[in-house]
Amino acid sequence: MSTLSELLAEHTEMRGDAVEHLQRVVAEWQLLADMSFADFLLWIPLAGTGEFLCVAQARPTTAPTAHPEDIVAARIPAADSPQLRRAVVEGRICREENPRWHLEVPVRRETIPVRYGRSVIAVLSRDTNLAMPRVPSPLEIAYLGSASDLCQMVADGTFPPTAEAVGAVSSPRAGDGLIRLDAHGLVAYASPNALSAYHRMGHASDLVGVVLADTMRELVHDPFDAAEVAVRIEGALDGKHSLRMEVRARGAVMLVRAMPLRPRGDAAGALVLVRDVTDLRRRDMALLSKDATIREIHHRVKNNLQTVAALLRLQARRTAIPEARIALAESVRRVNSIALVHEALSVSVAERVDLDELVDKVLPAIGDGATAESRAKVRREGSFGTLPAALATPLVLVLTELVHNALAHAFDPGRAGEVVVSANRSVGELEVVVGDDGRGLPEGMDLERSTGLGLQIVRTLVDSELGSALEVRPRPGGGTEAVIRLSLRGR
Repeated sequence: MSTLSELLAEHTEMRGDAVEHLQRVVAEWQLLADMSFADFLLWIPLAGTGEFLCVAQARPTTAPTAHPEDIVAARIPAADSPQLRRAVVEGRICREENPRWHLEVPVRRETIPVRYGRSVIAVLSRDTNLAMPRVPSPLEIAYLGSASDLCQMVADGTFPPTAEAVGAVSSPRAGDGLIRLDAHGLVAYASPNALSAYHRMGHASDLVGVVLADTMRELVHDPFDAAEVAVRIEGALDGKHSLRMEVRARGAVMLVRAMPLRPRGDAAGALVLVRDVTDLRRRDMALLSKDATIREIHHRVKNNLQTVAALLRLQARRTAIPEARIALAESVRRVNSIALVHEALSVSVAERVDLDELVDKVLPAIGDGATAESRAKVRREGSFGTLPAALATPLVLVLTELVHNALAHAFDPGRAGEVVVSANRSVGELEVVVGDDGRGLPEGMDLERSTGLGLQIVRTLVDSELGSALEVRPRPGGGTEAVIRLSLRGR
């Protein structure tokens, strides 16, 4: 399905600021659909064709849809829906006198011009399914009245405002809790969910008839938050828009968003949406505590591994057997490689590792620890991206062993050379190549029969931990390269 921007770019020459306004309308219109108990369709006139194109669609969560099928990208002649044309020409909300039948469902259409600046750039159609009769309850009356005011503000060009481009998607919805204020700031209606949210914050009585801004000043303990939320509610009564705000009282947490209602420029009060997020914030705090614990564990493991490496290094200095000293030095290198992974995890908010940054730390250490006769340099090409810790640890160990083997065996003493670790990542696969420009593979080299500890470690990790295979082959132009292809699907 094409997006709103793609459809507008393909079928119109609309300016960028007008497109942004339509995107703000679409970001807000789920609220309109829920309070109207109706589907909303966004139509644009196609120049020179006499047709209208549907570029976006929203269904209500509070009522049966009038359009179970997808309408986006559909075209209709203006003669089949004259109210669309009337809304553009007359610049006012138009309503069909008689419902029409759509897929055996009676639907009443109301068209709302979307004004931006002095021009009508699109039309909203509010299509109501009349098959389900509705009882005019106080909640429904409050919903429909608030929706009518906001739709008139869309026709006036005052809703949604530019300032609301950020944060609309994460604001409370009508079903979370709705409060309608009159022009004096008194609560004219509060939905049951809104009452429950305020009761949890410590307001025991009904809200109808109280000055909501004063009530918020009394409930919210933090004086700065209390003053801020009261100012936002009073600002909405004066026609000012604001983003949602989070307030706390008596251990409860509530999201609050105040919206002015000014159809045709007349002060009609304000709409306050609230949502009780107490339990959600408690879960967030529990997750933060868990993440902090996991990071602390990684930090302590890193410290312990560094202590082990220091002890091995001390033992290597005290031994007089060259073979034992070399074996201990290799153990120090391997332990340090694992410690670097845990160091990266100790500062990460997720169990993922930026492998580029980690490899750039490991490779210089391997080069510095290579034999004194080797003058080869080590560098990285391409990007590994981020990987889960379960893959990062064995992969770093594999790279450490392969690079160390190349430095130790690929070059004659005193000869300059280069070892390149290259990464080529696609959507589902990561290919890693460790190549050198050294003397090449010795004759009769059999990877499976090799008794070297480094290659045995590599084969074990590649097979059991990475679920891949190791291929060692001559490098084009001379030298050797080791190739690992790691599948990322499902990881």
